[in-house]
Amino acid sequence: MRSCEPNHRIKFPWKGLLWASISLFMTVSCKENTADDRGAQNKPNVLFIAVDDLNDWVGCLKGHPQVQTPNIDRLAAMGTLFTNAHTQSPICNPSRTSLLTGYRPSTTGIYGLSPWIRQVPDLKNMVTIPQYFSANGYATYATGKIFHGGYGKGKDPVEFDRLGPASGVKTAPPAKLAGETPGGNNPWVDWGDFGLKKEDIQDYDIATWAVDVLKNAPEEPYFLGVGFFLPHVPLFAPTEHFKKYPNDSVVMPPTLANDRADTPRSSWYNHWDVPEPRWKWFREKKQDTLFVQAYLASISFVDDQVGRVLDALAVSGQQDNTIIVLWSDHGFHLGEKEISGKNTLWERATRVPLIFSGKDIGVGKRCSEPVELLDIYPTLNELCGLPSKNGLEGHSLVPQLTDSETPRPWPAITTNNWNNHAVRTNDWRYIRYADGSEELYDTKTDPNEWENLIGSPVHRSVVDSLRQWLPEQNHSPYVGNYQRVLEYKDSVPVWQGTPIRPGEPVPGF
Repeated sequence: MRSCEPNHRIKFPWKGLLWASISLFMTVSCKENTADDRGAQNKPNVLFIAVDDLNDWVGCLKGHPQVQTPNIDRLAAMGTLFTNAHTQSPICNPSRTSLLTGYRPSTTGIYGLSPWIRQVPDLKNMVTIPQYFSANGYATYATGKIFHGGYGKGKDPVEFDRLGPASGVKTAPPAKLAGETPGGNNPWVDWGDFGLKKEDIQDYDIATWAVDVLKNAPEEPYFLGVGFFLPHVPLFAPTEHFKKYPNDSVVMPPTLANDRADTPRSSWYNHWDVPEPRWKWFREKKQDTLFVQAYLASISFVDDQVGRVLDALAVSGQQDNTIIVLWSDHGFHLGEKEISGKNTLWERATRVPLIFSGKDIGVGKRCSEPVELLDIYPTLNELCGLPSKNGLEGHSLVPQLTDSETPRPWPAITTNNWNNHAVRTNDWRYIRYADGSEELYDTKTDPNEWENLIGSPVHRSVVDSLRQWLPEQNHSPYVGNYQRVLEYKDSVPVWQGTPIRPGEPVPGF
């Protein structure tokens, strides 16, 4: 069993080492730990289900009173649901890079929508989860969005043995349903019902391919990754799912006017440049309820696809010998903190569904300990009897999967852009930005994070205890073809090339 000693803390033990030393940790050959083929035949299969941009609007997490997700709820009843799980980054590429490599964004320097690790000389030899399973006797399959975008298809190195349909938009309307949107009128920033059937959506094809793999007795043991695109924008779902949530009766999430008034300026502009409009625009254009309706409809459609895959696994006769893990890469705002989309260090963007099911995993259990997507890599290794992989920065969740009441000594850490971190414990969220500004929320008494307590002398000891968990390593960003929207020059924040001075307005906010 992988050690879960408290000294394996976020305060990295290799402080002060050269990046080359860290890189050596990352690129230790998985072949040195390869299990023999006879042992591999007795290992459980893995069904690895990813859902893009899904926050806690899932029935079993009670994030929205109207959401209908019977299949994800069924999976939660089959296993253990982590109710306080958080992403390592509220943006797709760094989140998935962290999960699949086992390293924090602050360690790798991958903070934005690009580059992919295979494009970075220092990172291209990192051993990802599917590679590690392949090296230990597993046949690996994937379809849809596992890595960000189309990544995972490269021939050098190969991430999966066999690939199915990629994620994306299969059928789009002739013109944007939502009309022109701010931020360049991005065609992907769209939502609404235009008469689609389930077969018109790419996620249906992704589920169909996964079902076919399971029906045709894949080589065992196998690792099957199934990555669904929705509820990522554009939010196009079948008409039958829109009908589940009539627009005139949609329940809107709780919001507070001027919610960001007590947050530092860094919380407003310390972002990546993403095209989702501010919530003020949604209200002015009367698109707010339509957006929430489309998000709910998209979730229910994806839930149907998850159900198809779970049903196929049950019919295959391999369910009892399969570890199932379902996760989302990050959360999503729908008006909370006056914004839409991800890209923040608040609860709505960091909290994600995380469910494990399978042999020796607690059935119908809920764990409220703070956990991280980073923990998936060592957890799967241990559940499947793979050799322990040196240097992974997450911690195995097997103790909690055995007994959901088992406490964890570590918080969950989320990073958004360089040196901006959130620390989430059972009771608190602490945020520190690169310019030194801070936020503190009592998540027990203030689950909506409406009151920033950072200036309260009463909470000084709480802040001190949480600061110690901030990552000491903050690798400089690998930017790729996306420019950082915030950087620092002589301690002055620079927004898209323009210095931001105190008291000056921030463009776009």
